[in-house]
Amino acid sequence: MARSRTPKFDASEVITDEIIRIIERGVLPWRKPWTAGGSSRPLRVGGEPYQGVNNFLLTMRTVMAGHSSPFWMTLPQANALDAKVRKGEKSSVVVYYGQSRKDAGGEDDQGENDDLSEEPRVFRFQKSYRVFNACQIEGLPDSFYPEPEPAPDHPQSEPIPHMQAFFDAIDITTVFTGTEAYYLPPVDKVFMPSIARFQDPRNFYGVWAHELAHATKAPHRLNRDFGFSKFGNTSYAREEIVAELTSVFLGQTLGFTAHTLEMNAAYLHNWLRVLRSDKGAIFRHAADAQRACDYLIARSEVGRAGRSAEAA
Repeated sequence: MARSRTPKFDASEVITDEIIRIIERGVLPWRKPWTAGGSSRPLRVGGEPYQGVNNFLLTMRTVMAGHSSPFWMTLPQANALDAKVRKGEKSSVVVYYGQSRKDAGGEDDQGENDDLSEEPRVFRFQKSYRVFNACQIEGLPDSFYPEPEPAPDHPQSEPIPHMQAFFDAIDITTVFTGTEAYYLPPVDKVFMPSIARFQDPRNFYGVWAHELAHATKAPHRLNRDFGFSKFGNTSYAREEIVAELTSVFLGQTLGFTAHTLEMNAAYLHNWLRVLRSDKGAIFRHAADAQRACDYLIARSEVGRAGRSAEAA
């Protein structure tokens, strides 16, 4: 009698299904302002920030669970610190990517390939592991529970200096006019309402980040192309996911939350259609968003450096 096999754990499916369940409830936890212990993004045990999809996933879980610590670690890492995960606590799945090289005979390539005519093949893989938030662990040093910094108050409809300086330095033209926000590819310009139309200036920067994210898809920038795009189709939804996550990641750096002028049921339906049909979509598009975020940060740094040189 054949023995039944336990279904193989599929991290992509598990994580995507979790995101789908959250969105189906109409909840967008990544849009809620939060600062866990002085950090606006999840941190590894050594203090390094998570990137891409892991950043997005752990941000959601931090907000939804109400964790006050930004630190996450594996069970062995907690044990190495003489700490203990509390009984009954549930872990969170995160992923990492790697690659292996094999020669033509299928053997692992260790860099000693005598036959230079046979190029070793590169295989990329995804693996998952489980982590716990420091708030789920007892016995950790106090440094894993830093006090959150108070959120500064900003006058209504007035620029926030460090955010304004960041966006002003990016070499993508933004025109402030009207009541709608959008990127127009034929003229390669972003169009935005003025900050005076926003009660909370942080929402203004959240929208601006979203539209600049769209501008990074241009061929002379990151050349991101999902095909013909119009509202309601899959290409449109994929690009919207990238722009949303780019705004999330930039907001963690600068201190605002993702925001758009519209996020209605139709938008969420489009997201869900992509996620349900493609269990790997959120991973690829989070990576796209991380690249867009890194690009905008780099362009802002170049712009500010140039202005400093001119002023010197």
